[in-house]
Amino acid sequence: MRARDLAVEYETVLVDSDALDAARLMADQKLPALLVVDRAGAPVAVMPASQLVKVLVPGYVIEDPTLAAVIDEKHADRLGRALAGRSVGDCLPAKAGPPPIAAPDDTALEVAALMAQVRSPLVAVAEKDRQSTRLLGVITASHLLHQLLENP
Repeated sequence: MRARDLAVEYETVLVDSDALDAARLMADQKLPALLVVDRAGAPVAVMPASQLVKVLVPGYVIEDPTLAAVIDEKHADRLGRALAGRSVGDCLPAKAGPPPIAAPDDTALEVAALMAQVRSPLVAVAEKDRQSTRLLGVITASHLLHQLLENP
């Protein structure tokens, strides 16, 4: 099976999209990540849900997780405010590299190898030429696993 056959429509957000809206979209649809695209629709990054969770957690708690036990529920309920006024781009890791992009004719194994190599919960499938990149869809890790395990 080829990447073009495995690719499905998937939620995308722009780099300058509101981070809180992106987090709500991810939470409401139980998505492992969002594909971040530019204004032309070309993939530029993957925003894993875990990265948005990291933005929500105060830095001092990340450095010393035992402090999480002393934060009361009233304050924990306000963690979502950490995303207010921020863009998706503001929440991307500083070292965020380009998203994994498979060619339409890549095999399922090639997609799996790419996904494993970059440890991404999704891979974009796109046609590239010299001037542009046209997104065809996305392959999530769970969808790829389903396909690979269906035909052992």
